[in-house]
Amino acid sequence: MFELQNQKGTSKVNSKSASQVVSKVASKIALTLFPLLSLTVGAIEPVGAQTTLPDIAGHWAEGCIQELQTRRIINGYPDGTFRPNAPVTRAEFATMLDIAFSERRDVRPAIGFVDLPANYWATPAIATAYRRGFLRGYPGDRFNPAQNIPRVQVLVALASGLDYAANHKPEETLPRTFADATSIPEYAYTAVAAATERRLAVNYPERDRLNPNALASRAEVASFLCQALMQYQSPIPLEYVARVAIVPETELRGVWITNIDSEVLFSKENLTAAMERLAALNFNTVYPTVWNWGYTLYPSDVAKAVTGRSVRLVTPIDENLDPDLGVGDRDMLREMVAEGKRLGLRVIPWFEFGFMAPADSELARRKPEWITERLDGTREKMEGIHSRVWLNPFHPEVQQFITDLIVEIIENYDVAGIQLDDHLGLPSEFGYDDYTVALYKREHDGNPPPEDPKDPDWLRWRADKITEYKDRLFRAIKRANPDAIVSLSPNPQRFSYREFLADWETWERQGLVEEIILQVYRDDNRVFATELENPEVETARTHVPFAIGILTGLKGRPVEGDRIAEQVQIAREKGFAGVSFFFYESMWKWSEQSAEQREVLFESLFPEPATIPSLVDDWEPSR
Repeated sequence: MFELQNQKGTSKVNSKSASQVVSKVASKIALTLFPLLSLTVGAIEPVGAQTTLPDIAGHWAEGCIQELQTRRIINGYPDGTFRPNAPVTRAEFATMLDIAFSERRDVRPAIGFVDLPANYWATPAIATAYRRGFLRGYPGDRFNPAQNIPRVQVLVALASGLDYAANHKPEETLPRTFADATSIPEYAYTAVAAATERRLAVNYPERDRLNPNALASRAEVASFLCQALMQYQSPIPLEYVARVAIVPETELRGVWITNIDSEVLFSKENLTAAMERLAALNFNTVYPTVWNWGYTLYPSDVAKAVTGRSVRLVTPIDENLDPDLGVGDRDMLREMVAEGKRLGLRVIPWFEFGFMAPADSELARRKPEWITERLDGTREKMEGIHSRVWLNPFHPEVQQFITDLIVEIIENYDVAGIQLDDHLGLPSEFGYDDYTVALYKREHDGNPPPEDPKDPDWLRWRADKITEYKDRLFRAIKRANPDAIVSLSPNPQRFSYREFLADWETWERQGLVEEIILQVYRDDNRVFATELENPEVETARTHVPFAIGILTGLKGRPVEGDRIAEQVQIAREKGFAGVSFFFYESMWKWSEQSAEQREVLFESLFPEPATIPSLVDDWEPSR
């Protein structure tokens, strides 16, 4: 026995009459993508329920068609073929929509189409597609169910039913995206732009030719459905998926500049050349590191009082370099700020190491009482091949030290703000030092903290204590300079919270963050895209400028230009406030591409200057 779908669910037909039913409806249903009808116990195999479709082998949409067949959304013909190049009628398309988007709710009341008899096989599905906002009729309340549907109608239907809106101006993006944009009907312009931004437009063999008024083939409709259902997880080859040409007029274009595997900061000549290069490529923000390896990279009275040294640019792991290289009478940060003013680059110092310090640093040796530990009393944690310790973020002296360092920058330099990351937290295995345990006991009737470092209440207590400090730090920064932006560059929330007790979602909701750059360093672009869809990301981006951190490479981990460009594109399509690259040196080095080729890449990404989205400047979200 098998079931035929109707508006309310299914209409059961017993196995005795199954062959009669097939003979009556096969001539009408065979032209469809043949929705795979539900099976019940004792059923015969429905027509076209084969697991292989021989005429799609090697087809550009083969993976998509197979995926939709597995999901029981489409199937083949009674003769075992799929016929990927055959057209699709409006009635057939309505049936596919009914199955593919069964969870969608009605958005308008039903109407009666004059050319749809009550007993017409697709009437229930057409009624549902109309009520859910996917399809409309023609003048005179006609639906024209037997009319073959053009590609543009498929895209408009999907954009309408899925409530897609264009994040960018269609009159600007579509002509840059499609060579035949002038062929797009006026009524469809905005919907096509919205669908293209969501990567629904699949164009084979030329990605930049939409052919909007051509009749949609079965394979093309399948590909549109795959994109709508799976988006970045769709098996459609990326080279056939149209990517809307977006070059925002307002966009954060940032770069982290560090002293690891880079000599940019070691001389004024190198620093100036780097800043000029970035300005010429239409970047607008730099995030230079100012605190790492237990040292400040600017002359600091606060650091000197605690560590005995006021500034160091070379990291201790660069044993072949003079520890005093690039220091002398220089002030790297002051030079950076001056060059930024001259070239129109915003400078936001990056407080890179947060509460972390090398285990053998002068800071750790001088202040052992500031170091936290695990349950077993151990203090060191390996970061790659380097041994680290963590300053106790719950200790008032540690908090004051960090606050004093940051406020020192805000008061003494004309910077746009300060950037923190989830190193302003603590690896969750730590927090069992005497000071923290005593503090916990005072607040828990003398009970010690749980031995499980991932105990939910223990995670929450420590994270909340760090949030309390973050609140005090934010207020201290604002007292020093009310216009200084408090920027944050964390990992995704779940990792940041569980592994580093850095609850940036709460920080943002409490108004303690004014710019976020989420570090999404992923090799797989589909995984990259998925990370941008987490609920806390969607919420935060409506409150503050929210950009995406993209890895351009490490010394032992090169990243090719195509992946960089694709991730910038994804961030733009999703309407984020911009991107920042980690890090400057890897933008040009360690790739199979030459430095000149990489420069061409960034020229293509940022062909025109862009203003910086800033909460201070009445920022508004793009969607």
